[in-house]
Amino acid sequence: MELSLTIVSREESQVIRHLMQFYLYDFTKYLDIDVNSDGVFPEYPNLNEYFIRSDKFPFLIRSGQVPAGFALVERLSERREGDYYMTEFFVMQKYRRSGVGTWAAQELFRRFPGEWKVSQVRTNVAAQAFWRKVIGSYTDGQFRERFHPESGNPSQHFVT
Repeated sequence: MELSLTIVSREESQVIRHLMQFYLYDFTKYLDIDVNSDGVFPEYPNLNEYFIRSDKFPFLIRSGQVPAGFALVERLSERREGDYYMTEFFVMQKYRRSGVGTWAAQELFRRFPGEWKVSQVRTNVAAQAFWRKVIGSYTDGQFRERFHPESGNPSQHFVT
């Protein structure tokens, strides 16, 4: 399987917008999200900023020429949380448990050396297991986990 991870231009932004519908659908298990009367999920908040700001990085994960997922990475301005934040990360079901997500996450960590923060929704146990495994493997277990005081959402903090 030939994998690639490329930054998405403004002209290609519709690919992430389309994949975002599947991502939001997956999140209906964990958050109260509904489609509108046309059967479409709402626009992801401030997605346009990823295609115009220099501190936000939209990536497309491809298997061959086919989109397999995406990642939204943000360079944090307040460094107390770290240098980079994995804002969103999505791999289509077809590609899960095949190494695509692990490869893409580790490739992002290599491209953006520094302090990272990766968070999950408290009820998304599968995502928590994925990130603990990927980050644990990448850092040889050298990460710390914190929980948001109000939501209880876990975050892993580590240095690449």
